[in-house]
Amino acid sequence: QVQLVESGGGLVQAGGSLRLSCAASGDTICISAMGWYRQAPGKERELVAAITSGGSTNYADSVKGRFTISRDNAKNTVYLRMNSLKPEDTALYYCNARALLAEYWGQGTQVTVSS
Repeated sequence: QVQLVESGGGLVQAGGSLRLSCAASGDTICISAMGWYRQAPGKERELVAAITSGGSTNYADSVKGRFTISRDNAKNTVYLRMNSLKPEDTALYYCNARALLAEYWGQGTQVTVSS
């Protein structure tokens, strides 16, 4: 089992920045990739960014150039630096961890961007 705890969400004005953190605990040696998803009201959950244990990254087109995902393997923590935030980035952001036979989710952290 893997437990994920997110932090760093909040309210920010458009153009501002936030950094989300997700700390993993438990059977972290099983984790191959970690990432961030988001879900806005009335919309489906979507991938924002992901990073493998080797450091390869993947971003949604809507956040490329604005968001940066990074990972500290020693701390079992993944970060999402979000710059130039837009009102359409408002959503509940979830941390995700993938192992060979399982997938884990955090409880979510709210990001609200005011115009």
